[in-house]
Amino acid sequence: MIAALTGLARAGTSTLFSAVSGKEPQPGRAGGVDEAVVPVPDDRFDWLVSYYRPRKVTNATINCIDLPGIDTHDEAGRSMARKILGKARNADMLVMVVRAFGDGGGTAVEGGPDPEKDFALLSSELMLADLELVEGRIEKLEKEVGKATKFQQQKKDELQVQMKLRGILEKEMPASEAGLSERELEIVRSLGYLTLKPMMAVVNIGEDMLGRDYELRAAAGSGIPVMTVCASFEKELSLLDGGSRKEFMEELGIAQSAAGKFASHCYEAMGFISFLTVGEDEVRAWPVRRGTQALEAAGKIHSDIMRGFIRAETMAYEELRECGSEKALKAAGRVRLEGKDYVIRDGDIISYRFNV
Repeated sequence: MIAALTGLARAGTSTLFSAVSGKEPQPGRAGGVDEAVVPVPDDRFDWLVSYYRPRKVTNATINCIDLPGIDTHDEAGRSMARKILGKARNADMLVMVVRAFGDGGGTAVEGGPDPEKDFALLSSELMLADLELVEGRIEKLEKEVGKATKFQQQKKDELQVQMKLRGILEKEMPASEAGLSERELEIVRSLGYLTLKPMMAVVNIGEDMLGRDYELRAAAGSGIPVMTVCASFEKELSLLDGGSRKEFMEELGIAQSAAGKFASHCYEAMGFISFLTVGEDEVRAWPVRRGTQALEAAGKIHSDIMRGFIRAETMAYEELRECGSEKALKAAGRVRLEGKDYVIRDGDIISYRFNV
């Protein structure tokens, strides 16, 4: 799972990257990309670890990539913006960072911090990048569809989808508004259209605004989840050792760090849930998309389990905790044997029965 952080110049994407990853951005990247792995917090682990006492605990993780800030003041900046955004096409989602803090000398939008305007400009850049890609693809396909090859029908089908995308992008609307079917989405998925991806907006506030949840109307109106964070404060917090961080957070009444909230929000925005495997060797969370069936989930663990699938012995975490032990849960008849078509639920604890 890859989440790409993008924003206008001086929005604080690299500071947010450091806050959620604990990693300092690399200086002098010259258009390069920084990467870090961020664990997805799961409150269920503390109880499961105390019960199973495993030798290893493995959270789900998100691979975060930090893109350089975008500056669209001139043609050179706009050209660089296309190259930067191109690096996000392989990401699973986009995190759009906009600035609300007052220091730092302006944003890419003239006149000081204005998160609404910055969000609109950044959204426009994403749509323009997609429009350039779709127009290039249409030009190529129009030259090829007249040639009698075994791929001719495929190219005709793709051309129809690309024309539909161009029509919506020319109206300054994201590609997600084109209403593509699952089959049409599959045709263009490999191209990585930015405005077809799940998105989250992060409003980066100043320390004088701590405790405030910023309402980003443009994002909320588009159904994009919004997170408010003071990246500079959270970066300082991430540099503390575990004990000092916990004590400081308790003093300030902070229940969860930005890293935890960020990873949880991304996980949800991408439509992921976790099923769990447990035992003395390891307690582990396995990320799957909501709606995944038991057979496909088995393949996440090992292809042999998927190939030799018999049944998924399933416990619900909440029921296990309520009963206090596996023995008590089984005695209550609440351990289930599910088949291949069973739809995984968040917090399912699964032991696969298989034969190869």
